[in-house]
Parts: sequence; C-alpha cells; structure tokens
Amino acid sequence: MAVVAVGDFVDTKSVVDLIRSHFEDKYADLNGQVPATIPVYPVPSHDEPRFSCFGEAEAGGSAVVVSCKLPVTSFKTIADYRFSIVEGMFHNALNQRFFKISRQKDPPFFSCSSAGDNLVHPVKAYLLSASCKEKGTLQALESVLTEIARVRLHGFSDREIAVVRAFLMADIESAYLEKDQMQSTSLRDEYLQHFLRGEPVVGIEYEAQLQKTLLPQITASEVSKVAENYRTTCSCVIKTVEPRARVTPEDLKAIVSKVQSLEEAKLIPPWDEEQIPEEIVDNKPTAGHIVSQSDFPEFGATELLLSNGMRICYKCTDFLDDQVLFSGFSYGGLSEVAESDFLSCSMGSTIAGEIGVFGHRPSMLLDMLAGKRAEVGMKVGAYMRTFSGDCSPSDLETALQLVYQLFVTNVVPGREEVKLVMQMTKEAILAQERDPFTAFANRVRELNYGDSYYFKPVTVKELKKIDPKKACQYFDSCFKDPSTFTVAIVGNVDPETALPLILLYLGGIPRPTEPVMYYQRDELKGLPFTFPAGVVRQEVRKQMIEAQCSVQITFPVELKGPNVMEEVHLTGFICKLLETRIMQVLRFKHGQVYSAAVTAFLGGSKPSRVGNVRGDIAISFSCDPESSWKLVDFALDEVTALQEGGPKSEDVATILELEKRTFENGQQENSFWLDRLLRAYQSRFYTGDLSESFQLQDEWRNSVRSILTAETMQDALQRILPLPCKHQYTSVILMPQLPLLHQLLAVISALDQNQGKVALAAAGTLLFGIFLWRRLRRS
Repeated sequence: MAVVAVGDFVDTKSVVDLIRSHFEDKYADLNGQVPATIPVYPVPSHDEPRFSCFGEAEAGGSAVVVSCKLPVTSFKTIADYRFSIVEGMFHNALNQRFFKISRQKDPPFFSCSSAGDNLVHPVKAYLLSASCKEKGTLQALESVLTEIARVRLHGFSDREIAVVRAFLMADIESAYLEKDQMQSTSLRDEYLQHFLRGEPVVGIEYEAQLQKTLLPQITASEVSKVAENYRTTCSCVIKTVEPRARVTPEDLKAIVSKVQSLEEAKLIPPWDEEQIPEEIVDNKPTAGHIVSQSDFPEFGATELLLSNGMRICYKCTDFLDDQVLFSGFSYGGLSEVAESDFLSCSMGSTIAGEIGVFGHRPSMLLDMLAGKRAEVGMKVGAYMRTFSGDCSPSDLETALQLVYQLFVTNVVPGREEVKLVMQMTKEAILAQERDPFTAFANRVRELNYGDSYYFKPVTVKELKKIDPKKACQYFDSCFKDPSTFTVAIVGNVDPETALPLILLYLGGIPRPTEPVMYYQRDELKGLPFTFPAGVVRQEVRKQMIEAQCSVQITFPVELKGPNVMEEVHLTGFICKLLETRIMQVLRFKHGQVYSAAVTAFLGGSKPSRVGNVRGDIAISFSCDPESSWKLVDFALDEVTALQEGGPKSEDVATILELEKRTFENGQQENSFWLDRLLRAYQSRFYTGDLSESFQLQDEWRNSVRSILTAETMQDALQRILPLPCKHQYTSVILMPQLPLLHQLLAVISALDQNQGKVALAAAGTLLFGIFLWRRLRRS
C-alpha cells in the first residue's frame, strides 16, 4: 500500500510524521510467511476476430465497438514517451476525420471516437466506438473499418498532422502556464500512476520542454503506421448493441471480408480534404468606442458602456494564468414565444448549431481553431438568452471573433443539414423513450409543473411540426441586437491588450436600426405552471435489465415578502441541512442508501423586480425497490421533525462552516467572480449601480449568517416549505416493471370471486396468445 498526500502544507515533514504515526506500526498478520507478490495473469491473443451482437432493451441507441488488444508497452524512457505522443496524435487525427464524416450527407454514424485504454495489467486496447441510427450498425461498421484501411493505404496528410500538433502544443502550453496553480488532485493522480504502473513523475516543466522538442519531429507517416494496430488479426473483437438485435455475427464477418478485399485491391481512395478559410472574420468590423466608464476598486472591476449599447464589465485576476471566462446575457426568451411556435423556436439552437452559428460549418471551424484554446457556447432559456466562453488570454481575439460572428451570421437551413439534425434528434428521442430514467424525469416534470408545454418532452410525432426556417430565424433574432446585452469578463485580462479587441469585436457588432428582442425584465411573460395542491404519490414502472430504483420527493416553494433575497439564501441553507440530516437517517441509521441530494430550483418565476419567487425543493436518492416507499416516509418524517422540533445547534454550525469554506474557496476561482458579477447585474435590486448591487449581495449573505440559529432555521423550514410538509408534496418512484403474469395476478386478486374466475380465464387465453405470437415471430 502507499499513502499519497498533496496539498497546501506548511511543511512536508509534519505530514510525513503524521502518516508514520498512523501507519508505521500497521502490519499484516502473515504468520511468518513472505508477503505474496502480485500475480500476472496472461490474456491469450487470437488471430481471428470475434463477434458479439447484443440486444439491449434499455440501450440509448445503436452502437458498434471495435477493440484490438495489444501487449502493454513500458513507459520509462524518452522513446516510450515519444510513442505515447504518436499514439495520441493518431487517435486525435482519426477522431477529426470521424467528426467530419458525421457531418456529411447521410452520415453512417452520428458520432465515433478512437481511444486507447488500459484494460488489465498485461494488455491495453485500441477502441473504436460509433453511435448510429437504428438498423444502421452494419453501415457504421463498414465506414469505421474503411477509414482505418484508408489510413493504412494512404496515411494522414501533413496538414491533418499539423492541426493535431497545434492542438497538443496549445494544451501543453496551457498546462505549463498554470504549473504553479495546478490542482492538488492532478498531482496526486500522477503519483498514483507512478506507484500503480511505474510511470515516471517528471514535472510539467520538463514534460512541456520534452513535448515541444518531440512534436515537430513526428511525421504524418509515423503517425499513420499506428493504424496497423487496428487490424482484425490483432486480437480483435467487434460488438454491436441495439435496442433489438437485428444483425448477426455472420453479417459482421461479411463486412470485415468486404473491407479487407477493398483494401487488398487498393480500391479505397485517399481522404478528400476540404479547403479551410484562413480567417474566422472575413472583413474586420469598424471598432466602436467607449461612451462611459466606471471603476469599482472595492471588487476590482471596470464597467464600460460601448457606442453600440453593449455593456461590458471586466475583472482582472491572477488565479489561473491561462484562463479568461466571459458570459453575456439579455432578457427575453422562449416564454415570449406563442405556444403554437414554441416547438420550432425551442429547436432553433439545435438546428442552427449543426449548420454553423459562427459563419462556418462546425467541421470546418474545428480545423480553423487548431492550436487555439477558445470556445463559445450559447443558450436560449425561458427568460434569457446567453452566450459564454472560455479561452486562453493569448486567444482572446479568437474568442471575441466568434462572438462577433454569432451576432452577424444569418443561419440559413439547408435541406441536407436539416435532414441530418432531424434524424439525430429522432434517434435521441427514441433512445430517451427506451431509457427508464428519462421516463422517470419526464413524469416528475409533468407532475410538478402542471403539464406545462414548456416542460413537456418532444415526441417523434411532434418533430414533423417543426419549421426549420422559423427555428433559424428565431435563433438569429436572439443574438442580433448588441444594445440589449450585458457581458462580464473575468480572468487573466491585460486591459492594454484586451480593450482594443473588445472595442473591435464587441463594440463593432452593428446595432440594428430598430430594436430586436428588446424586453424590460418586469414585462416578461411568466411560464404557465402549477404545483399540485395536495399529495401525489406515483410509481413509474419500466422494464429494466437490472432492478434499480430512483426516488424524488418535491415540495413547492414560494418566497415572499420584502426580504425575498435573504429567503433565497435561507433556501440554500435549508437544502444543505436537509441533505445532511436525510443522509444521517437513510444511510447511517437505516443503511439503505449510499447518497442523497437536496436541490432547489428557483428559476420558474420571471426575473422581475417585484413579485414572489417560485420554485421547488427536491430530495432524491436511489435505493432497493423493496424499501423505496418506506424510505420516502422516513425522509418525510425527518423533514416533519425538523419543522416541529427544529435542528440541533451543531447541525446549524456544520452547515455554516460548510458554506463559509465553499465561499472562501470560491474567491480563488474565476467562475465564482463571473457568477457574482452576473448575479449583481441580474439582481432585482439592480437599478444601474453595480457597486450597490454587489454590496447588497454581501449584506444578504451576512444577514442570514448572523441570524442563523436552530430557532431561526426552524422558522425558515416552516415558512419556506409547506406546513406541515406532508400536506403538499409529490413523490415519484422509478420501479422495475413487474412480469406480465404478476401484473395480471395483482389485478385479479383485487377482484371478487366471480370476477376473478372470468379474469383468470381471460388471462390464460392472453398468455397463450402471446406465447404463440413469440414462437411464430422467431420462426
């Protein structure tokens, strides 16, 4: 055994002394025998490929997996390290091709990836995994094997390897820049691999230097040779997983023979590379200018109002040398859309994302961003539209270019792109319908939100009603008017470098002559949803391969009064208290669960400056189906006990300490400060003075912490949750479906004697009919 300790220690000697005091005198009772060495069990190889075809009723979709087993190689010398880079480049280059294939017309698969994996000590594996449409496993397998054969015949191009090299160089540079800010867990894991697998620990400085030296020396032909390890003679196993097994091992063998014949006859053509534009932005915009500037030294931020109306707030930090985070928001979202248009508009982000929201197709953009650490995503919610990003300080220009492109690009849905998106969405919906946990989550939403159209899952039948043109037009309008957006930027920002880029790419976004999607937060439409007035206890029964059980108990929450923001903070403390106490009861007292979670959702209400805040508090856990309802009652009893008798003082002290530690740790993270800036702008008390809004956040938190005692916590439990809690809640349990015979017997047992005899005869006839149908179907 080994003990690894990594952290912010005053000195390492005291830690070593602690470890010795606790572990040095611990010895195994070997009765004088020599400790046994760890045995090595050989894994036999096989020249002929093996095939397996699985039918899995709960499968999330159809998939193909190709694995090739290889002896584990040593990892001790520079040559070993070099080969590990070559392997990584191979998988990376192959995955780039797979991604581009998945975005072609009528693609053979939706996604595919290649990776290495340490299976067991003597062997490692190369794994190809592809997800595809139902009845598409043979097409996916042929495409995957053909691509590997193409690499063996023609190799990767120099440009493909240059793209991969740039990605790896950017990753190692980022790690090197943040070498002094590395997470303790990363260092710990490095020492664990040293102990378990003998991997060397060299430090990021040496590794970065080594990788920068080796990467330029590795050629395309060297990387391409790794494809030899994917031959079907390399202890290969090919598996398919389908909701219902449709292919056979003979079908898989035929595909393997077909591709081998094509490769031997050299009938597989080279990879067809597409032309990649040099620049993300074709024509540089005209830079905007600063209309007004406000500095906030109390929390180290600067606010700018740009000439196009966009509001920018940036905060410079030194937490991570290679990180800049940003997020922009504007009020107004899907709640403003008519119910008849909701389905099409809600699909806008999905359809536009596949076509390309940054002015270039996703497959093309992937190559354009090679060697750059910059990503931007967007979301259209009920009450807000947001975009967010993460980049290296050196790639801030690229990230801001993407934001600029998001606002100036008009997404035009092409027939083939829409067909692909709809096919992928259809397969995803079918996969969700087979998934018991999705059915469970859908039922929870339907109950808790009164069957509101906003929370309903999309069905395959409804896909036909979607208008792609309307979806893309709505998406375009969501990110069109910069004057409605506020943007927060936090991280290693150098104002001298960043300000000209902000003015060029954010200030340069053209402002429409007429406002587009300009909404006052107090005038937004609220989502139509209602929580059940009483108690609802339901079971969702689904067929499962392994019997599992998930439970969710939900209470409605409505925060009222002039101190509603303090109530929001109190709700967070209530969740932590309930989670702690329910864990104590269900796990430590009754030994029935491993973990339990208590979460709050307060996003149901529109973000107006007045009115109550509506939402819910949910208790969730997994358990044995046999004891599920008993545990629901135990949890309700515990909440009732807290409402009636209050928590213990030590429980309150514990959650105060946990919140304090989370707050202190958060102050060393960029994401914490980004969230604080956004919450200050989105606060119902924000009227234009960011400093005041920021100060109020601290006052609300400190106010709640100062008054939090066992008595005030009891008052909050009675005020925020239904009182008593057992009078209004929903409880939904996901249960394994009973066998048909059990279901019939359960119904029959509930009938009187004469009705039971008739029902029993009918049940027997039904079962016999099902038996005959299955026999005929197999034959």
